[in-house]
Amino acid sequence: MILSMTGFGKAVKVFNHKKITVEVKSLNSKQLDAIVKLPQPYRSVELDIRGRLTQQLQRGKVDVFITSENADGVTPMNINIEQLRLYKQQIEQMSCALDLPQPTDWYNTLLRLPDVWCNEQNGNEVDDDELAVVMQASDDALAQLLEFRTQEGRRLELFFEEKIAAIQQIFAEVETYESSRIERIRERIVEGLTKFESVEYDKNRLEQELIFYIEKLDITEEKIRLQNHINYFLETLHADEPGQGKKLGFIAQEMGREINTMGSKANQAELQQVVVRMKDQLEQIKEQVLNVL
Repeated sequence: MILSMTGFGKAVKVFNHKKITVEVKSLNSKQLDAIVKLPQPYRSVELDIRGRLTQQLQRGKVDVFITSENADGVTPMNINIEQLRLYKQQIEQMSCALDLPQPTDWYNTLLRLPDVWCNEQNGNEVDDDELAVVMQASDDALAQLLEFRTQEGRRLELFFEEKIAAIQQIFAEVETYESSRIERIRERIVEGLTKFESVEYDKNRLEQELIFYIEKLDITEEKIRLQNHINYFLETLHADEPGQGKKLGFIAQEMGREINTMGSKANQAELQQVVVRMKDQLEQIKEQVLNVL
């Protein structure tokens, strides 16, 4: 079973007329990279949330967003008087220092500045019961994300099975061209020599050189290794434990190495076309395997 690193989960809880919303989303990454954004009163549970992310997600770029608002949709706002007073003093000092006129509309000027409006809830202390609700919402959102990852993992598994089957089918065509490839290479070399009528050569020595040259073009070992890699890929894909993404990526790289070597040794247009088709299927696997946990 494989899991995707892509996922999304959301949970909403209501506590003491507050609506607490937790959203968790993840994308692929080489390691766990978690960003947790939550209101200041909930900072005490941030480490607990990060611990659960580390324990359950293992890898991925994870973003957690936690918000709190009134359950009726209206969030009380207060004007930060002290911040306004500080802004006004600084503007008056700037006016004197730079010989600039002071604003004619102080309300419009001051109320547009940062941190003038504050959420009444953000300044309130929260009790352990509310923090427990936050953690429960986080767990629910995380559970949804894990289910999403599982569903995406099933889709990826079917995708990989389809692509591996395509590679296997194309790979079977190699034998068709392999049986006649060596003889055609031999005939081409001998035919080329016959064009030089005035050149004498030792036929025994030519035969030895041909054998040496043809041995260098032999792709038997590459075919065996490629088939072993295909079998190992499927075995890893269907393994019981999750977290096989990196291993599948390494196996795909080894498959690519054998296919490339076959292409460099092919010395035949038809066989090289077969190699290109296998590489096309393999590149699609490599692209999607980056999303596997």
